[in-house]
Amino acid sequence: MRAIRRFSVRTVLPAPIAALGELASNLRWSWHAPTRDLFAAVDPRRWEQVRRDPVALLGDVTTDQLDALAADPAFVARVDAAAADLRAYLEQPRWYQQHAEAAGEAGVPASIAYFSAEFGITAVLPQYSGGLGILAGDHLKASSDLGVPVVGVGLFYKTGYFKQSLTREGWQQETYPVLDPDGLPLALLREEDGTPAEVTVDLPGGRRLVAHVWRAQVGRVPLLLLDSDVEANDDAIRGVTDRLYGGSGEHRLQQEMLLGIGGVRALRLWSRLSGAPQPDVYHCNEGHAGFLGLERISELVTGQGMTFEEALEAVRAGTVFTTHTPVPAGIDRFGTDQIQNAFGGGNALPGVPVEQVLRLGVEDYPGGEAGVFNMAVMGLRLGGRANGVSQLHGVVSRGMFDVLWPGFDDPEVPISSITNGVHAPTWVDRRLLELVREHGGGELADDPRAWDAVGRIPADRVWAARREMREQLVVEARRRVRASWRRRGASSAELGWVDKVLDPDVLTIGFARRVPTYKRLTLMLRDPDRLRALLLDPERPVQIVIAGKSHPADDKGKSLIQQMVRFADDAGVRHRIVFLPNYDIAMAQYLYPGCDVWLNNPLRPFEACGTSGMKAALNGGLNLSILDGWWDEWFDGENGWAIPTADEVEDADHRDDLEAAALYDLIEGQVAPRFYARDEETGLPGRWLEMVGHTLSTLGPKVLATRQVTDYVEQLYTPASRSARALAQDGYAAARDLASWKAQVRGSWEGVRVDHVESTGVSDSPQVGDVLSVRAFVSLGGLRPEDVEVQVVHGRATYADEIADSSTVALAHAEAYEGGRHRFEGDLRLARTGSFGYTVRVLPKHTGLVSQAELGLVTNA
Repeated sequence: MRAIRRFSVRTVLPAPIAALGELASNLRWSWHAPTRDLFAAVDPRRWEQVRRDPVALLGDVTTDQLDALAADPAFVARVDAAAADLRAYLEQPRWYQQHAEAAGEAGVPASIAYFSAEFGITAVLPQYSGGLGILAGDHLKASSDLGVPVVGVGLFYKTGYFKQSLTREGWQQETYPVLDPDGLPLALLREEDGTPAEVTVDLPGGRRLVAHVWRAQVGRVPLLLLDSDVEANDDAIRGVTDRLYGGSGEHRLQQEMLLGIGGVRALRLWSRLSGAPQPDVYHCNEGHAGFLGLERISELVTGQGMTFEEALEAVRAGTVFTTHTPVPAGIDRFGTDQIQNAFGGGNALPGVPVEQVLRLGVEDYPGGEAGVFNMAVMGLRLGGRANGVSQLHGVVSRGMFDVLWPGFDDPEVPISSITNGVHAPTWVDRRLLELVREHGGGELADDPRAWDAVGRIPADRVWAARREMREQLVVEARRRVRASWRRRGASSAELGWVDKVLDPDVLTIGFARRVPTYKRLTLMLRDPDRLRALLLDPERPVQIVIAGKSHPADDKGKSLIQQMVRFADDAGVRHRIVFLPNYDIAMAQYLYPGCDVWLNNPLRPFEACGTSGMKAALNGGLNLSILDGWWDEWFDGENGWAIPTADEVEDADHRDDLEAAALYDLIEGQVAPRFYARDEETGLPGRWLEMVGHTLSTLGPKVLATRQVTDYVEQLYTPASRSARALAQDGYAAARDLASWKAQVRGSWEGVRVDHVESTGVSDSPQVGDVLSVRAFVSLGGLRPEDVEVQVVHGRATYADEIADSSTVALAHAEAYEGGRHRFEGDLRLARTGSFGYTVRVLPKHTGLVSQAELGLVTNA
């Protein structure tokens, strides 16, 4: 029989321990061990049964138990202390407040909106699929720890991503358990009269999507999640937020309209209900939320009487766009007919003609595809500031999108880099945290200098902690292997071998990530016999723990998983290699601490950053990785091993063979021998532990998410806030002026040319220190000298007369002539030996420009 109505009955906590509800509802417990210890003390057995979920725990314990706890003075004191600690964490000034005081309140943003399609905070709230969501979750947690006034905006997915299991044959199966938001650490936004607050978004065909807004409190940071499963919607619209990355292209488009347009409206709702300031900066984490810019433009057109172009300038100034993929296939693209249907006719946003929407995202450049709307392209055209997520990814992104700035060399493309980081309190095992604190390290999350304490920890203590973490992984892996085989149809009588799976004293390699082709899950299987020999080596055995999900529609990825599972199923090696289904945060918190080596072998340069190796490093693991993403940037020869790449080999199979052989050679010749080389007196692998200590002390400060968020604040958020405030003054007068100036420059640029260049001061045998005097005669058409910058671009000249490693010197306006001609001049001191070349170019110039390449206009000599 089916219920005609469903609702959740919440626990009423006795007054002395009522603060447990507050502690459970703030997700700080997910990275604060003392709070988790408090909940474990409520009922240790139930705590494990509910998978360490405080909300589920409080809903599961009996009234008698709660009354007994309320009558226990010691337990009540612990609750009071935990509640006081949380309040202090929420209220006391932290790094950002000190930073704001030093910079002046007007110099920093009062609020930053952070939009993402997924957020990985805790396994209890499964609203993530992989690295993008985990990164977003760590960004919110680190922002909370630093006191940065971020507000997260996302969607609430009724079934999350999916739960993964295996068939008897090793094929991935997906299930979608329905999530009850009333049973999660969420609160529904309500109006003053108690009714659910609503956000609406118009859809094509005269339909209207009504969404409720759930709030998850991530420490100091509110996370707003929009939910379309509302009775006012028909069944199709209720299903818009049914699952993450599921459904058709039309379904995905509707999700992204709700995230971007509805997300901005949810922020307005949140500010009205809570009194929170409106954001100064809008951070679009990947292109999924790109439509947020259209809603903000519409607000300014209708609210401030601005033109579309004027509003676009105001919006761009305060928008940050982060691209996360170096793979074009990873970018959301829609047909222009879909965009016309969604944003045209009666469904157009007020003041935002569909023709302007198309202009922002259409692939109208060389190499683009006709009839395609690209969300990353829109993100870059709407974002005043943009960045990749590692130094190498920045280089790749500038090459990938250079067609948007024709005439500029790749290094000048306005996409910067901020390398990702990870949230130490979430990912570092408490054994290691306690060791660091014991030796004067303090809180890892707050102060990178805490890692200096690693050098004071005795080697035997580090080794003992690493062994305990490895044993913890072994126990968990056996539990998961047994459960997986039971789901695959095996009986308990067949599973006695599981008790011998893995060994806490064997070198353990971890590999866990999503399973697209470029991440090469099965590279280690290129030579199965050689892999088997490594696993079964009688003196230096290796064991490997593997996990990862393939997208439900990616049969090729599923086939890779099946190949791996079938190898791991073999009775001869299954005690040394395991595939653990349903990779998620809960599993990862065993994997990273328990592995001695973290393996990553993508096709270079397709790993944008890859933070799993960072989490392993923070736990004393060494990385064994292709030089891609963050590892290309921070590998130093002592913190792990770099797998040689065969980038120049065009045959994909041959390249895989070469790189797999290099992987086997490293494990066999360097990794395993170093792990098993024990000192005769201490029994410790001294050289290995030196590498562990070096990794912790040198990588620790770099890979922290607090470092990452600090970089965003200083390099992107604060400049964006200042630009946005400057353009908004006096009724957006500066934004109106900037739009008018850009229109004039674009209309006049055809008349800009370099007529003639003269130089003096250098002999036939120039030397370092000589001064080259340059005079450029330039026609500006209808533009003024102050509208442009005339530059000498100089550097090393190649055999093809191209300028490499270039630098620029601005020339000063010297004289005006009739017909719009002008002379610019200046001096350049030669500072390098070798081949030298220079040219002259003209660029638009305005104080409101973020980058000299912003307009994509340049005239070369």
